[in-house]
Amino acid sequence: MIVLSVVLDTDLSRALLDTARYRTFLAEALDVSVQDIQAMVLGGHGDTMVPLVSYTTVSGIPITQLLDKAKLDKIVDRTRNGGAEIVAFLKTGSAYYAPSSATVQMVESIVLDQKRLLPCAAWLEGEYGLSGMYCGVPCKLGKNGLEQIVEVQLTADEKAALKKSAEAVKQTMATVTL
Repeated sequence: MIVLSVVLDTDLSRALLDTARYRTFLAEALDVSVQDIQAMVLGGHGDTMVPLVSYTTVSGIPITQLLDKAKLDKIVDRTRNGGAEIVAFLKTGSAYYAPSSATVQMVESIVLDQKRLLPCAAWLEGEYGLSGMYCGVPCKLGKNGLEQIVEVQLTADEKAALKKSAEAVKQTMATVTL
């Protein structure tokens, strides 16, 4: 049984907000509409997140045909550090703008049974080789909540990065005492 608790908390929506930042930075670099960018970020939040370059497209065109590796690497780094960039800009914090937007997308997908495929923190039981933890992965959200965790084929680099990200998530989880 797959369960997703929809909690109005930033942790469940962080993969979605990180994806929004990644899409925004790509659109800015290419001078195209963010609506034409299809992308997804997996893993934990912060410097170990995993933007899936291999699945990133602009209106169906692979991103690697539009940007060179050096430029993509800079955008991936900027995505990983995007929260700090926004906090530095706003000076008073920003931990409510993007998470709120991401949470609205998730709730709309569930309430309106939109069956959206969104990156969300989901409890993993073997998916992506990970168990006993929450991690940002592609999730289909509909009237039954999390209806499916979608496992996509990752490149060797993406697999290694997701494993590293999961380890960072586990370290954070280990600090929580109940």
